[in-house]
Amino acid sequence: MNENDIIISGQNLELTDALKQSVVNKMSKLFTHDERIIRLRIELAYKPNKSRHNEFSAKGHIEIQGPDMVVSVESDDMYKSIDELIVKLTRKIRRRHRLERIKRGTLHKVDIPAALPKV
Repeated sequence: MNENDIIISGQNLELTDALKQSVVNKMSKLFTHDERIIRLRIELAYKPNKSRHNEFSAKGHIEIQGPDMVVSVESDDMYKSIDELIVKLTRKIRRRHRLERIKRGTLHKVDIPAALPKV
């Protein structure tokens, strides 16, 4: 894993070294689940609202071979949002692997229109 594999950005939020290190430590576990992950982008945002609920949001974007995966989480604590994001991303990667195994295991009948000579 290179340091360029995880990109962290913040909106209306100062990214401290502790917050960056926490995100890198938790998100680096995703690379063990799938070696085909090209890049992981994490967007952390602070959205002030009057009701004081779901102020912090975390959005994860996994660039992988095939369709990219995007997951978003909102909560009242940034670290809680990051933890929920890692759970959702892990679940999404596992689901993708499960579906690939199912597709690999099914054989499809091939119909060749030409008459082949018998050997």
